[in-house]
Amino acid sequence: MSQSDNRSPLSCLSHQGTVQRTRPVSCGTLVVNPYAQLLLCHVTNTDHWDIPKGIRDQGETSLAAAMREMQEEAGLTFPAELFEDLGEFDYRPDKRLHLFRVRSPARFESLATLVCTSFFPHHKTGEATPEVDGFRWADRSDIATLCWPRMAKRLMALDWLG
Repeated sequence: MSQSDNRSPLSCLSHQGTVQRTRPVSCGTLVVNPYAQLLLCHVTNTDHWDIPKGIRDQGETSLAAAMREMQEEAGLTFPAELFEDLGEFDYRPDKRLHLFRVRSPARFESLATLVCTSFFPHHKTGEATPEVDGFRWADRSDIATLCWPRMAKRLMALDWLG
């Protein structure tokens, strides 16, 4: 976008000259262990758990975004060839969701080695607060009670094992 171009990076001009908004895409990874359990991250200051995911940056591929978010939110890195593209889905009226699956080569000996390095300012104190503050393996039967309803619905619609 040139300096003289004052359009939002979230909008584009249609062929009829009207501005259309494109929805941001959140990219995430289902890390599945040999016991068919899914790695979940506890969302700080909430009662909910989620997969490692986040908004794709401008110019970033969905795979690169998913890999970056997994590293930032859980300290995990896997080779790109282990990521299976599950596709892009409608998620919220203002956001789409692009998901990948990684079959964890082995169950982690301890989730205590996982760490979140992505922070946001706390809404009251302004202190740097990690996006996630805990990790767990979850069975398919646990997803509906652990995750946000929209995410639970999406996860339950997917075949984790492929």
